[in-house]
Amino acid sequence: MIDILKSRLDVLPSKLTIEGGQKVSGKVRVSGAKNAATRILAASMLTTETVTLTNFPTQIVDAMHKMRFIRSLGVDIDINHEAEAIEINAEEVSKDVVESYNVPIRTTYLLAAGQIARNGIARIPYPGGCKIGSRGYDLHIMVWEKLGCTVEEMPDYIEIRGKFAGTAIDFPISTIGGTENALLCTAVASGQSEIRNAYISPEVQNLIEFLRRMGADIEVFGNSLVRVRGMGGLLHGARMAIMPDRIEALTWISLAILTGGTLQIDDVPFGDMEIPLIHLQEAGIDLFRNNTSVLVSPSCLTSGHVQPFELACGTHPGVISDMQPFYVMLGLAAQGVSRVYDYRYPQRIGYVSELQKFAPEAFEAESGKITIRGITQLRAAEANSTDLRGSMAMIMAGILAQGTSTIHGVEMALRGYNDLLGKLRQTGISIHAG
Repeated sequence: MIDILKSRLDVLPSKLTIEGGQKVSGKVRVSGAKNAATRILAASMLTTETVTLTNFPTQIVDAMHKMRFIRSLGVDIDINHEAEAIEINAEEVSKDVVESYNVPIRTTYLLAAGQIARNGIARIPYPGGCKIGSRGYDLHIMVWEKLGCTVEEMPDYIEIRGKFAGTAIDFPISTIGGTENALLCTAVASGQSEIRNAYISPEVQNLIEFLRRMGADIEVFGNSLVRVRGMGGLLHGARMAIMPDRIEALTWISLAILTGGTLQIDDVPFGDMEIPLIHLQEAGIDLFRNNTSVLVSPSCLTSGHVQPFELACGTHPGVISDMQPFYVMLGLAAQGVSRVYDYRYPQRIGYVSELQKFAPEAFEAESGKITIRGITQLRAAEANSTDLRGSMAMIMAGILAQGTSTIHGVEMALRGYNDLLGKLRQTGISIHAG
């Protein structure tokens, strides 16, 4: 089965050729959230009993990379791509050095807890597969050391040794990744822990729900304090559905508005998107919806056009930074100048220089601020992906532009969107992958 995952990863397209001027139509379903699924997958190593995860985005590249590495540790994972479900049996987790620690994803630090709880030693790939440049994992080292372990940075992997003992973990900044790592480690630690300055996003809440189903004793106070009474060992098996992906939902809504198509989007997590949807409403977009689905059509534009807007990205429940590119794209359809600010990640503007290839006059970017001039017609271009969500913005630009565009590095978008190319084709978009 490892070979099947490898074959899927080996044939990922590096570029897309898109004929512009297309409209989405029909129906699409939002998949399970990448930022919940890949975390819960790591948590499934905290038990020797069977774990079943449904609504799991089995074709997301980051999930496939993580499943390959977990299998290399001796864990059995059965994957049902058609049903979007996986079954994990981590009865055995090897403490031997594995053949390869080249795993190009950020959340490898979450793989430490299951190994420490079994063997007292964990060897994990460097986050992002990169061993040079800025150490973007200092907070995770702090978590492991606070809980009583020693950490050594080896040439090919990070090695953690010891046994987790409960303590207070004070993060200097609110951090989703740090909170997730601390939750997994403290759940199997001995004694009580407090996680302070935590960041409880909907995806972290989904992880907490799963850990509770496994028997973890976790209390959440407000949005920044978590108290965990460690079990002093492994947890129980569990079954759970992964929450729908709020970022994917916004992506399809934005694409339908921009192309002027009519698209029904199912499994939309409205409860996790309240403020982002309010911003759409204030931009003159009146969505037709029931409890779980939304219908986007040209009649959703109350004045016939998107209205200019200003918004600031920050933490949940507001517009998170991962949603930023889609509001930037919506600004192209607005009658006037729109501005998107990002105070949490002010340097998240690199993709804008690539968008300028489609319309140099439409975009301006400076630290923490992007200005968009609408209404602007995009022209075909050859552009490069800069990051996951920026890659999706490039694909959207290619769909909108006049002429034939080529988008390089689209494997970045496939890291965060389950069966993206299949869903694009399902909604009527003609693309050529190469």
